[in-house]
Amino acid sequence: MSLQFTKMHGLGNDFMVIDGIHQKIHLLPEQIAAMSRRDTGVGFDQCLVVEASPEDHIDFVYRIFNADGQEVGQCGNGARCLARFVRHYGLTDQDTITVQTKTSLMRLHINHDKTVTVNMGKPKLSPNDIPLLCAKQAPLYAIPLENDTVSHVHAVNVGNPHAIVVVPDVDHADVSGLGLPISQHPYFPEQTNVGFMQIISPHLIQLRVYERGCGETKACGSGAVAAVVSGRLFHDLSDHVTVSLPGGALLVTWPSVHDEVSLTGPATFIYEGTLGINGSSLHL
Repeated sequence: MSLQFTKMHGLGNDFMVIDGIHQKIHLLPEQIAAMSRRDTGVGFDQCLVVEASPEDHIDFVYRIFNADGQEVGQCGNGARCLARFVRHYGLTDQDTITVQTKTSLMRLHINHDKTVTVNMGKPKLSPNDIPLLCAKQAPLYAIPLENDTVSHVHAVNVGNPHAIVVVPDVDHADVSGLGLPISQHPYFPEQTNVGFMQIISPHLIQLRVYERGCGETKACGSGAVAAVVSGRLFHDLSDHVTVSLPGGALLVTWPSVHDEVSLTGPATFIYEGTLGINGSSLHL
């Protein structure tokens, strides 16, 4: 099978983006995992597939696969790349589009400076909606780890589950050591992304994110939103917050806790390619 794709990134969070409208796409999880490898494959954090929508009021179906081949429901950085992808390749002539993911209905707007604003909807805080195996909703949840240690996290769903750990110094946060066990903890039946947030001011936070199925990434759009939601609810953050990630900065806007959250940031093209796939064997 021959597969045309485009490599893109949002602040270093990189994607293999595939037109599933003009190509017949059926990728197995092990094929996606093989393509995600940076030594023998294309190399990416997520694979994004755009498909035609069966609904008149929805422009595209947007599918997201983590590097381990697992399909997930949300990716803010990927959504920005998807918006520029469909506009650049003539799949739409609109600057504002609506896309449906596995879990979310999203509105994307391409701005004049080629940044993209993503409407991320309203965050969900109920344990059943995250999902989180906990009897009742709380500002903080105690996650028991090895060696009788406990990590206290905020938890929110913004189209996918996130646990947020507030740290005094994000540069010295144990992202790999804590990210994996929290991400795969039995309390999170669908696993979770884990954000490590340092609050600089009401308008600025620093963030590192361990993404389920990927490990630490240079940027995470939904993670930025989840961190700001947690910070606005429990740490007096402003309604406009700049989120500084290892790959760059994003802007998260949440005018009121009753409103939908928006995310604004860049989306960049890297290259186009054609991939030959034979089982899990790849040929560029």
